[in-house]
Amino acid sequence: MTTATSLPVSLRIDGEMTIYRAAELKQLLLEPLQPHATVEVNLSGVTELDTAGLQLLLLAKRTALQQEGQLRLVGHSPAVLNVFDLLNLAAYFGDDLVIAHPPGAARN
Repeated sequence: MTTATSLPVSLRIDGEMTIYRAAELKQLLLEPLQPHATVEVNLSGVTELDTAGLQLLLLAKRTALQQEGQLRLVGHSPAVLNVFDLLNLAAYFGDDLVIAHPPGAARN
Protein backbone atom coordinates (compact mmCIF):
# COMPACT_ATOMS: atom_id res chain seq x y z
CA MET A 1 0.00 0.00 0.00
CA THR A 2 1.38 3.39 -0.99
CA THR A 3 1.01 6.19 1.52
CA ALA A 4 1.54 9.94 1.39
CA THR A 5 4.86 9.48 3.20
CA SER A 6 6.26 7.04 0.62
CA LEU A 7 9.30 8.05 -1.36
CA PRO A 8 8.51 9.58 -4.74
CA VAL A 9 8.58 7.40 -7.82
CA SER A 10 11.05 8.93 -10.27
CA LEU A 11 10.64 8.74 -14.04
CA ARG A 12 12.72 10.24 -16.84
CA ILE A 13 11.41 10.88 -20.32
CA ASP A 14 13.93 11.16 -23.13
CA GLY A 15 13.30 12.03 -26.77
CA GLU A 16 10.03 13.15 -28.27
CA MET A 17 6.77 13.50 -26.36
CA THR A 18 4.66 13.37 -29.50
CA ILE A 19 1.73 11.53 -30.98
CA TYR A 20 4.15 8.88 -32.25
CA ARG A 21 4.97 7.80 -28.67
CA ALA A 22 1.67 8.66 -26.97
CA ALA A 23 0.59 5.08 -26.16
CA GLU A 24 4.01 4.18 -24.75
CA LEU A 25 4.29 7.35 -22.69
CA LYS A 26 0.71 7.14 -21.41
CA GLN A 27 1.45 3.79 -19.81
CA LEU A 28 4.76 5.06 -18.40
CA LEU A 29 3.13 8.12 -16.82
CA LEU A 30 -0.10 6.60 -15.52
CA GLU A 31 1.12 3.24 -14.19
CA PRO A 32 2.82 4.64 -11.04
CA LEU A 33 -0.06 7.00 -10.20
CA GLN A 34 -1.56 5.05 -7.33
CA PRO A 35 -3.58 6.59 -4.49
CA HIS A 36 -1.49 9.04 -2.46
CA ALA A 37 1.61 8.43 -4.59
CA THR A 38 4.11 11.12 -5.49
CA VAL A 39 5.54 10.79 -8.97
CA GLU A 40 8.44 12.95 -10.11
CA VAL A 41 8.95 13.19 -13.87
CA ASN A 42 12.27 14.46 -15.18
CA LEU A 43 11.69 16.21 -18.50
CA SER A 44 15.28 17.31 -19.15
CA GLY A 45 15.69 14.85 -22.02
CA VAL A 46 12.52 15.84 -23.89
CA THR A 47 13.48 17.07 -27.35
CA GLU A 48 9.99 17.82 -28.69
CA LEU A 49 6.57 18.31 -27.09
CA ASP A 50 3.43 18.40 -29.22
CA THR A 51 -0.23 18.58 -28.21
CA ALA A 52 -0.43 14.81 -27.67
CA GLY A 53 2.52 14.94 -25.27
CA LEU A 54 1.02 17.94 -23.52
CA GLN A 55 -2.31 16.13 -23.18
CA LEU A 56 -0.49 13.24 -21.49
CA LEU A 57 1.06 15.60 -18.95
CA LEU A 58 -2.34 17.19 -18.30
CA LEU A 59 -3.93 13.73 -17.92
CA ALA A 60 -1.19 12.61 -15.53
CA LYS A 61 -1.64 15.77 -13.42
CA ARG A 62 -5.43 15.32 -13.29
CA THR A 63 -5.07 11.61 -12.44
CA ALA A 64 -2.62 12.37 -9.63
CA LEU A 65 -5.03 14.91 -8.14
CA GLN A 66 -7.94 12.46 -8.39
CA GLN A 67 -5.81 9.86 -6.60
CA GLU A 68 -4.94 12.44 -3.90
CA GLY A 69 -1.33 12.20 -4.99
CA GLN A 70 1.20 14.51 -6.57
CA LEU A 71 2.80 14.80 -9.98
CA ARG A 72 6.00 16.83 -9.97
CA LEU A 73 7.66 17.89 -13.19
CA VAL A 74 11.38 18.63 -12.89
CA GLY A 75 14.29 19.40 -15.19
CA HIS A 76 12.17 21.04 -17.86
CA SER A 77 13.98 20.92 -21.23
CA PRO A 78 13.97 23.93 -23.56
CA ALA A 79 11.29 22.20 -25.67
CA VAL A 80 9.03 21.83 -22.62
CA LEU A 81 9.73 25.37 -21.41
CA ASN A 82 8.82 26.77 -24.83
CA VAL A 83 5.43 25.05 -24.84
CA PHE A 84 4.68 25.90 -21.20
CA ASP A 85 5.59 29.54 -21.85
CA LEU A 86 3.59 29.72 -25.09
CA LEU A 87 0.48 28.29 -23.42
CA ASN A 88 1.03 29.87 -19.99
CA LEU A 89 0.89 26.47 -18.25
CA ALA A 90 3.54 26.87 -15.56
CA ALA A 91 1.00 27.87 -12.91
CA TYR A 92 -1.27 24.93 -13.74
CA PHE A 93 1.45 22.39 -13.08
CA GLY A 94 2.77 24.38 -10.11
CA ASP A 95 6.39 23.28 -10.48
CA ASP A 96 9.44 25.49 -10.20
CA LEU A 97 10.80 26.39 -13.61
CA VAL A 98 14.39 27.38 -14.27
CA ILE A 99 14.47 29.57 -17.33
CA ALA A 100 17.91 30.18 -18.78
CA HIS A 101 18.81 33.57 -20.21
CA PRO A 102 19.14 33.52 -23.99
CA PRO A 103 22.71 33.98 -25.21
CA GLY A 104 23.57 37.69 -25.31
CA ALA A 105 20.64 38.73 -23.11
CA ALA A 106 21.29 41.33 -20.44
CA ARG A 107 21.25 40.05 -16.88
CA ASN A 108 20.23 42.19 -13.95
